Amino acid sequence: MARLPSRPGGYSLDLDSTRLLHEDGRQEGVKTGYTRLGLKPCLHPLLAVLEEAKVVVGFWLRPGNCACANNVVAFTVDLLIRLPRHVRLRLVRADSGFCDAAWLALLEERGLHYIVVAKLLAPLHRLCRQETSWQPTEVPGTEVAEVWHREQGWDRERRVVLVRHCSAEKKRPGGKKLIEVPGYLFQAFVTNQPASVPPIEIWRDYNPRAGCEGVIKQLDADFALPDLCVKQFWGTEAAMSLAVMSYNLCMLFQRHLGWQERVTAATLRFRLFTTGGIISQTGGRTTIRLSVPRAERDWWRAVLTKIVSPYPNCNAVNARAP
Repeated sequence: MARLPSRPGGYSLDLDSTRLLHEDGRQEGVKTGYTRLGLKPCLHPLLAVLEEAKVVVGFWLRPGNCACANNVVAFTVDLLIRLPRHVRLRLVRADSGFCDAAWLALLEERGLHYIVVAKLLAPLHRLCRQETSWQPTEVPGTEVAEVWHREQGWDRERRVVLVRHCSAEKKRPGGKKLIEVPGYLFQAFVTNQPASVPPIEIWRDYNPRAGCEGVIKQLDADFALPDLCVKQFWGTEAAMSLAVMSYNLCMLFQRHLGWQERVTAATLRFRLFTTGGIISQTGGRTTIRLSVPRAERDWWRAVLTKIVSPYPNCNAVNARAP
C-alpha cells in the first residue's frame, strides 16, 4: 500500500465477501453456509479493495457459516490502522450484507463517508409502496427519492436514497422486484453524504463498486483462491494471503510500467514470465540472456529500463510488444 500514489480526491474503499466451495468439508473452518448453489461446505473470506488501484488492502479468512458482516468492525479498525497516511479514503461502499448498525457507527465516528445498500425490509417496503415523492432524473426510466429513516437497531435516523427503475424502459435494470408495485425494480442506499449531493449522484457513485467483483473473479481464476485449502485454518489463511499478495504485486507491476489497461496473470505469464533465459558470467559480469525474438527486443529493453526507473509515471511502456 505504501507504493500507491496519493490521489487529490482520495480512494474508494469497497468491502465484499465471497464463498469458496469445498465439498469434502474435512478442513478446519469449512462449514456449511449459504452459497449460490444452496447450502454447501465453504469458506467465507472478507476482502477490501481500493477501486481506483484494483489492489486488495485487507483480507481475512472466515468460516463458511458466518454472516457477511461478521467481525467487519474489527476488520475495518485493523485496516485503517495499517493504511498509509497518504492513502486517503473519500468513500466506503458495501452491499446490503454489511448494513450493520455498529459498522455504520464506526465509519461515522472515523469521519468516513459511506454508501451502503440498505436492506429492503418491511419499513422500506412500505416507503416504496406509499405515495413517496419520486423525482424524475436525466437517466431514462430511473426515478429517485430520499427520506430520513431509522431502521430497527439503529441509534439514529440516517439518510436513505430510494431508486426505482421502470422495467419496460431499461434493458438491464438492477434492483429488487416488489409484488405490490409491478413494473418497477427498487434499490435503497443508506449514506452520510451531505444533502448537497443529489440522490442520483449517490446511485452513480455506488455503481463502480461492481469492479470489486472483477477482482474476486481474477483471484479465483488466476491465483487459485478456491483451491488453496489445507487441513489447518491458519495454514489456509496463510496460503490465501500469499495469493492475494501475488495478485497485488502483479497490479503494482503493471502500474509501474504505466499500463492503463489491466491484464490478467495469464497474459503476464504469456508476455513476460515464461520467457526463457540463462544466467551466465561474461567478462566477470553476471549476465541474463533472454530468448527474445528480434522484433520484440526494443520493447523488452524498454520494459527492463522502466523496471529500474525510480519514477512511477515516466516513460510508460506499451502493454504489448509490436
